[in-house]
Order: sequence, then C-alpha cells, then structure tokens
Amino acid sequence: MKLETRREQILAWLAEAGFVGLDDLAARFAVSKMTIHRDLDDLEAAGLLRKLRGGASIEASAQFEADYRYRALRHVEAKRQIARAAADRVETGMRVMLNDGSTAALLAEEIALRGLGVTIITNNHAAIHVLQEAASVTLITLGGRYSRKFHCATGPMVQAEIAMMRADLAFISSPAIDARACYHMDEGVRAIKAAMIAAAARPILMAEGAKFGRDALYHLADLDAFSALVTYDLPQAHRAVWADLNLPFIDAKEI
Repeated sequence: MKLETRREQILAWLAEAGFVGLDDLAARFAVSKMTIHRDLDDLEAAGLLRKLRGGASIEASAQFEADYRYRALRHVEAKRQIARAAADRVETGMRVMLNDGSTAALLAEEIALRGLGVTIITNNHAAIHVLQEAASVTLITLGGRYSRKFHCATGPMVQAEIAMMRADLAFISSPAIDARACYHMDEGVRAIKAAMIAAAARPILMAEGAKFGRDALYHLADLDAFSALVTYDLPQAHRAVWADLNLPFIDAKEI
C-alpha cells in the first residue's frame, strides 16, 4: 500500500472512531509501529490529528479542531434541527453568508430544499456542492487556499473578498462558547468567521448544546456581537446568559 493511501485510510478510520490505538493501526496496515509513528507524526504536523500516548485522536481540544469528515458525523440530528430553525430566519431576496462547517452545510441543504430565492456567499465547499444546482440561489463562492481539514477556502484572499461585501445575515458556528464569548482553535478560520461577522447586518450564532461551557485558543467574538443564537438543547446556565444580554435564542429541540 502506498504511503499516501495508508495515511488517507488512517484519517478515514479516525473520522469514524475518534481514537485509534497504535497497535491496532500497525496490525490493520501490516506495518511496523515505527512506520505508524512516522505517519502519525507527519499527520499531526499537518494539523490533521493529535498524537496521544498509545495512539491518535481526531477529537477537538482547546488548541485542536477535528477534521471536517469527523465533525460531519457527529450530532447530525441536532445540527439538522438547528439548520431548519436557522432557515426560518432567511427571507427571499436576502444576502446570506455561510461559514465553514457541517451545520452550515446542512443549512445550505435546507435553503436549497425550500427553494429560497437568496444570494449565498460562502467559502464552505460542502455548501457549495449542495447549492451549485439550486436554481433559486445566486451563489458567490469565496476563493482561497483549500483546507482539506476544514473543507473550505481559507487565507487572506477570502478575507479580502468578504471585506468588499455586505450581507443581511451571516450564519456563524463556533466549537467553543463560554458565558462571555465564542472561540476557535484555528487562527485562520477564526479570521474568516470574524470578517463575516463584521460584514453582516445580523450575525447569527449556530451551535448545539455540547459546544457550550468551554473555550479555545483564539477569541472569535463576544456574545453581544450576535443578533441571535440558534441552538439545540442549550444548557440552563447559558439560557440565563443570553437572557441577561437581552438577545433572542431559539432552541430547536423545543420547536
């Protein structure tokens, strides 16, 4: 088996399992543990996994965001319900920015399914794939360096394009939210999300309940930068936070 093929299969296995042991990897690919160590070292250096004692993980941490393929398989029903509730806020004729991520991709599906006549501006390749055949949608794709890990376009070119635009809504996701702000593990992805927040009349935060009560390396935005929250199973403590900010939240679990 070629090195590239083996490493791709390691990532695919991690996307399904979250964590895989060193011994299991060596056995599955019929190579030495030293070979697996080198594979994991290189994949970690590329930001595609975290090498841990005895194996590797693709689970998120304060400084590491999981690969898109893994995130797309997690909390799917919660994300789908969030997408449906978010789509209720989209009206014909609007200019809508969608950031990277699996929740935004599901929102794109919902917009296409409803036949909403809107302009979508996005760097999210999963959303682009869904919307390219949606006749009702005017699709503006933001171009830049493709990130395999985040399945989106990244870099200063994307930020420059966003800075030239204005949108009615921007749907922003965050993997870590505490009582004050939301955060991201990757500075480049954070910068694009922040640019979308600045470019939109009404930025809307999308996150399932599991994302609350944590932080990450890079500050994305204070909570009062958003006009609303669309969530699923929001923890009680964070309901009080949004109430204190006098900002609306929609818990899709209760719809």
